[in-house]
Amino acid sequence: MMVKITAADVNTLRKTTGAGMMDCKNALVEAEGDFDKAIEILRKKGQKVAAKRADRDSSEGAAIAKVNADKTAGVIISLNCETDFVAKNETFVSLATELAELALQYDDKEAFLQANYNGITVQEKLTEQTGVIGEKIEIGGFRRLSAPFVGSYIHAGNKIATLVGLSASVEGVEEAAKDVAMQAAAMNPVALDQSGVDQETIDKEIEIAKDQLRQEGKPEEMLDKIAQGKLKRFFKDNTLVNQDFIKDSKKSVAQYVKSVDSSLEVTGFERVALG
Repeated sequence: MMVKITAADVNTLRKTTGAGMMDCKNALVEAEGDFDKAIEILRKKGQKVAAKRADRDSSEGAAIAKVNADKTAGVIISLNCETDFVAKNETFVSLATELAELALQYDDKEAFLQANYNGITVQEKLTEQTGVIGEKIEIGGFRRLSAPFVGSYIHAGNKIATLVGLSASVEGVEEAAKDVAMQAAAMNPVALDQSGVDQETIDKEIEIAKDQLRQEGKPEEMLDKIAQGKLKRFFKDNTLVNQDFIKDSKKSVAQYVKSVDSSLEVTGFERVALG
């Protein structure tokens, strides 16, 4: 039985990968509707994939980051809904902001959902709002980060929120943390550094590189060496501290942070994206 591929499926794949409509449709047909497999097919064919690790949560909502008073811990929550119309509503964004403030006190999503919000639990408030608005309202993302200094950034429209941890609270750290948090929002790294990239991702990148090289007619005995070079490039492009700093591409993010203070390092980051 042939899997039915809808225009919406094709459009979603196109947005995720940046590939053409027909390429996307053909990849979905070949993958029998499997989205992840279709992305791999497109990449193996050498299509330019804009988002290597796209956040595939298609729901709307507001992603809000909050940091505690002494800047040593932060949290991101996303309050999810069904339509952009609700996501842009001032009351909805205010609720998301209040809930993020409350979430600072909790270590995980489950504890937070049971927390007291004006006499009822957060979960009960969400259920109440679902009834009021007529759309499914829920907490999607919940991420925490602790460090000697934590900075945050919320992208315009509350679609992306990030937290960044730095190793010390030194002069200039506030601006540095914001810059790196903006970098994490814009460039969507898969990990902090090379050691944070899981083996499955590494294996997949090597396999994709080798497939592309074979299609270019490169001899089999050269594939391993060239694929390793491509893997190094992948780490540079996709790990936060190794990426070119968006405000000065002559420096990596790690070098930028060191230029603020020679002892300073990025210790971690969190990112939640919607849409």
